[in-house]
Amino acid sequence: MLIRLAENDDRDAIWRIIGPTIRAGETYALDRDLSEADALAYWMGPDRETFVAEEDGVILGSYYIKANQAGGGRHVCNCGYMTDPAAAGRGVARRMHDHSLQHARARGFRAMQFNFVVSSNRRAVELWQSLGFEIVGRLPGVFLHPSEGYVDALVMFRTL
Repeated sequence: MLIRLAENDDRDAIWRIIGPTIRAGETYALDRDLSEADALAYWMGPDRETFVAEEDGVILGSYYIKANQAGGGRHVCNCGYMTDPAAAGRGVARRMHDHSLQHARARGFRAMQFNFVVSSNRRAVELWQSLGFEIVGRLPGVFLHPSEGYVDALVMFRTL
């Protein structure tokens, strides 16, 4: 699997991955009605680097990395990951995460923080914990899940 910087030509493939995830409203605190243009502007914004995971010419996932805060907090990065549901269970998220760790270290980041991991996204929580993240905070009932109602969001952290 090749992980590379996203290009403008990748926008359609990225939308095919992030669009259904955003519309489902189960894992990201984004407006479910976000337009394609606004979703891509968010995912590929100028404040971040966006990558794609590709296998045999097919994009299976995408992630971004950015500084979590400005100023005195800019040594901690933040990432967002989305995988094509058709590629679930194939290690795409794990490979993107491995790549993001290497990239973060190369960019001089000292830690990685996920600010808002929806607690009902058990697969992600378990993956991040298996990769060395700790739950350092719990925000009770802050995410309105479309079928589970109000659920917690987790702050997850690991040093690099």
